[in-house]
Amino acid sequence: MTQSIAYLDYNATAPVKPAAAAAAAEAMRSVGNPSSVHRAGRLARRAVERARDRVAGLVGASASEIVFLSGGTEANALALAATGLRRIVVSAIEHDSVLASAARRATVAGGPELVPVDGDGVVDLGALRETLARSREPALVSVMLANNETGVVQPVAEVASIAHAQGAVVHCDAVQAVGKIPVDFVSLGVDMMSVSAHKLGGPPGVGALVVREGVRFEADRPGGGQEFGRRAGTENVPGIVAFGVAAELAHDDIARAAEIAAWRDELERRVRGLAPEAGIYGAAAPRLPNTACFSMPGVASETQVIGLDLAGVAVSAGAACSSGKVRPSHVLRAMGVPEAEAGTAIRASLGWASSADDIERLIGAWTELYARAGAGGAAAESAA
Repeated sequence: MTQSIAYLDYNATAPVKPAAAAAAAEAMRSVGNPSSVHRAGRLARRAVERARDRVAGLVGASASEIVFLSGGTEANALALAATGLRRIVVSAIEHDSVLASAARRATVAGGPELVPVDGDGVVDLGALRETLARSREPALVSVMLANNETGVVQPVAEVASIAHAQGAVVHCDAVQAVGKIPVDFVSLGVDMMSVSAHKLGGPPGVGALVVREGVRFEADRPGGGQEFGRRAGTENVPGIVAFGVAAELAHDDIARAAEIAAWRDELERRVRGLAPEAGIYGAAAPRLPNTACFSMPGVASETQVIGLDLAGVAVSAGAACSSGKVRPSHVLRAMGVPEAEAGTAIRASLGWASSADDIERLIGAWTELYARAGAGGAAAESAA
């Protein structure tokens, strides 16, 4: 794939893979509602079910457990609403879509109960156990598999074991992890899991909620009974077909994890060489191979994002962005990073079309920006 920029923001969205785009285009040229019984409808249904098999194969689930919907945000919102549980327990580093849905749905204990993380960004299992033990009210526990800002991988299987022992239902936002590391729904032991196509080379606007058979689940809207009665509305056939293709191709990306991790490690080594006082967040914990979250001492995150963009390098602030605005990172705050330091963090994330040249372009631009800001001094000139 030819790029005019060094694109290092895969955790925000990955470039659509050519094969996925071609599959979507082909599906758009076809006609037929998957719920229709005529031949065109049956062909559309066949395409949807083939994609369902592919997505299920990527995440180690049964095809009947895959519910297609519009993406990770809808999957998270539906998971937190579908059980009807009023007590919701979430980690302090969840994605905004989980935190906002939890705040809206939780009516026990005055809102969602937050479980802290340690300085490496890993959820505190002891605190989770203590939180659940405070009440006999049935709970829904939601803990992500990998953090979108730091890439830190959470001990979800242990979370599920602790939560189930207390009679809780467990949801996992696996949006950032699927397609980057092996993910097995059964091994994780969770009851529901969110996945999104555009994080792994599929199109935006389509995703899936994996729902374990037997879990209490109430659809959030009436309609025609699509998706096993769990999500009403005509399926987005082109998006679903492309999602299936991207899911199948994601196995190749997972096989490249060591190569991508080596590029990430080289980036962090070079940053530390330029600025020994720079923070590398989550580096002591298990992480996604593609994600680096690090600071430029004394230079605001927004300044870095803009400066690097002008140099042809696309990264994001350590915090998720809303309407194009950089906000303080609740993730870094939860990890105990001082606010002033957190305000100098950015995230670089690699993926299927990344190369070693992208790392070189980022380092070159980062070095120049650091020197221009007056923070780099001699270190910027002498670092290799």
